[in-house]
Amino acid sequence: MPLALLALAVSAFGIGTTEFVMMGLLPNVADDLGTSVPTAGYLVSAYAIGVVLGAPLLTGLGSRVPRKRMLLLLMALFTVGNLASALAPDFGWLIAGRFLAGLPHGAFFGVGAVVATRLVSEGRQARAVATMFLGLTVANIVGVPAATLLGQHLGWRATFLVVAAIGLAAMAALARLVPRIPVEAHQDVRRELRALGNRQVILGLLTAVFGFAGVFAVYSYLSAMTTKAMGFGESSVTLVLALFGIGMTLGALAAGPLTDRALRPTLYGSLGALAVVLVVFPFTVHVQWAALVMVVLLGGVGFMTTTPLQMLVMNKAKDAPTLASASNHSAFNLANAGGAWLGGVAIAAGWGWTSPALVGAVLAVAVTAGYLDRDPSPKSRVVAGGPRTAPREPKATSPSGPHSGTHSSPSGV
Repeated sequence: MPLALLALAVSAFGIGTTEFVMMGLLPNVADDLGTSVPTAGYLVSAYAIGVVLGAPLLTGLGSRVPRKRMLLLLMALFTVGNLASALAPDFGWLIAGRFLAGLPHGAFFGVGAVVATRLVSEGRQARAVATMFLGLTVANIVGVPAATLLGQHLGWRATFLVVAAIGLAAMAALARLVPRIPVEAHQDVRRELRALGNRQVILGLLTAVFGFAGVFAVYSYLSAMTTKAMGFGESSVTLVLALFGIGMTLGALAAGPLTDRALRPTLYGSLGALAVVLVVFPFTVHVQWAALVMVVLLGGVGFMTTTPLQMLVMNKAKDAPTLASASNHSAFNLANAGGAWLGGVAIAAGWGWTSPALVGAVLAVAVTAGYLDRDPSPKSRVVAGGPRTAPREPKATSPSGPHSGTHSSPSGV
């Protein structure tokens, strides 16, 4: 794998850390700024809103910007947002900082996924995308626990200063390792918008919303389940969250080669496995060792859906995949919000702390896009490089060697 993928993974590590660390810092922020924990929870929402709005907006504005420069600009905005969060004088400014930090999230992963497919040969595109996502999963194993611990001992502002430093390191890695990949001559925002309106792209995005909402229905309340259902002490919460992160990493590692081999079977197989795990989870949660195994499995099968979903919308968008790829992360954040809300409704209704798992199972099996995802024509067999008939870009080079330009899609699409 090219070293440029390492730069993308480091960037994803920083983004993943700042996205999820706020959950662990809410009490500290609330105490320091004189507000309640539920009110501080708006900081999570502010970041998610930034992702949802920023993905299509920034991708559209940057449709003519060369890929490498766009990645650097997005990471610079991410760094500024985290620095603004660290220096925020009051709660309102912190809300603004979190919103600003979230704006480049979806656009970065959208552009980064397209760049990743350009760095490898045909048949390895999904593995390249999965390698970038590994930074996000490793953040849940190392970055989030370490940043939470740092914030608890040195103050929450120190956490965001460190994340800003990670952003600067990521910019240096992107500048050094990512080759110049120019924008295609035929690329413009109107073409991207037309691709986003494709029914198959919309169905892929809906699959992300409903399918991945099942994961967040449980993950949002995993800390409470650890103490109230599994019987562990509060000191074990970090371990349980780390196990979930390990599962995510294993799922990402498996998803790459499986998606390259057969996209749709990987996607719907992982969604089916997710539904099974969510159904079984409430029946094993009171046996501690079994509950820990299920946490790993949940993270694994849940995150195994992300790479095929990313490749699905990129393929369906054909020769204008960037906006669709970025919008996929808006869909993931809608899944985050929707899954957390539905899980909370189930708990508030008195159905028990494990009821979000059953809600998640319903969401996973409710995805019907697979029945409508039927486009056997050869024109559909395309990924980030553009249609087969489109002119090829000049081959890009990087410190790790030559890489191919446009590619056709993985088999099974």
